[in-house]
Amino acid sequence: MLKNLPTPEALCHHEHPAPAASGSRRRRLWDLDHHCHCPLVGVSLPIETLRRLVNKALGGSAVANDYEVHAGAVSEAARRCKLSELMQAELDARYAREIQTFKSAKSALAVAELWIKYLKAGDVAGAFWAALSHPRCDVPLQEAMCKDLHMFQHQAGAGVRLEMARFNALAEENAVLGRELGKVQERITRVMAQKTSELERLQSELLQARAECIAKDSRMAFMAQDLEALQATIPQLEDRQRLQKRLEQVTQRQQELEAHNADLRRRLAVAERAASERAVVERSAPELVAVQDVQAVVVQLHQKVVLCVGGRSGNIANYRDVVERVGGKFAHHDGGVEDNASVLDANLAAADLVICQTGCISHNAYWRVKDFCKRTGKRCVFVENPSASSLERGLVQMALAKPAVDVVEQETK
Repeated sequence: MLKNLPTPEALCHHEHPAPAASGSRRRRLWDLDHHCHCPLVGVSLPIETLRRLVNKALGGSAVANDYEVHAGAVSEAARRCKLSELMQAELDARYAREIQTFKSAKSALAVAELWIKYLKAGDVAGAFWAALSHPRCDVPLQEAMCKDLHMFQHQAGAGVRLEMARFNALAEENAVLGRELGKVQERITRVMAQKTSELERLQSELLQARAECIAKDSRMAFMAQDLEALQATIPQLEDRQRLQKRLEQVTQRQQELEAHNADLRRRLAVAERAASERAVVERSAPELVAVQDVQAVVVQLHQKVVLCVGGRSGNIANYRDVVERVGGKFAHHDGGVEDNASVLDANLAAADLVICQTGCISHNAYWRVKDFCKRTGKRCVFVENPSASSLERGLVQMALAKPAVDVVEQETK
């Protein structure tokens, strides 16, 4: 049946007038122009599907090659027969979605717009059949679609060649990567074998260590039993252990007491030596004794603020040293010579003890200090000599005196 049919080329160049585009019935495959059958069968029916339809129409297996199967199908599509009906049913079933989409087109222009849309998207197989079989597809649109499909096939062929080149390059790269993967797998296999061997060795060592641990525990249990048996054979063992512990405690306490006695002896020797040195100092330099007395007394005034009003600027460092050496906090106001007199009240309020050096202070500051201390009952000592020793004796007098305003007479230079 397929041997004596005309070739697709002859069919493509044989002109037949298309039926008028009227009515609403879709055209069948055998209603189309012959030159439409070749591109339609070639594009819209895959060769495997076409061979299946030919075998079904013949009732056997066609021995022809792909080209002969295609040529025979194109020839049979021109008339209504079993093969053309099978191809018609296959096309309608395969491209039902496209046919449904083209049903909305009510004119040849609308069909052309849908065709161009599918052509730009590259989805031409179903759109070509749906447009050709549409009742509004006229001869100019049919010819334009065939030309578009012809050029699309040329571009697709060029694209296939590029894809084949890319495919060959990827195949070569895949082969290289496969060889590299084989090498990596070989290395991994070798490493896994080494790790497996090492793991077996470590497991063997772990079992040996566990066995040794069990043996040690067993020996310890046996030794504990032997110890209990030995303790049972010794009479009054608990009393002896209790007495031994008590003896150790008494020995430790004795050592602590001996150390304490040694420390007391050392401190007594230091005190005796200090007393002898003090007696010598009292006979030779009474002023040094006064300094030592002020240290002993002012230590009781720890963290108290001592405000020194007036005094020579060159002796301020000495004043600070005297106060801080005995544990106090030093504050100073120059008595209105340079410092603002209005700051004096704030300094007086913040101070715990006040020493006013009357020889280096303004009259206004003198009366303000005296009045403030009388009103508040804050301890204040007035000294006329701006020396550090006078400050020390003032601190002694302040520490020993009752809370009141005291005056230390000017000492002779």
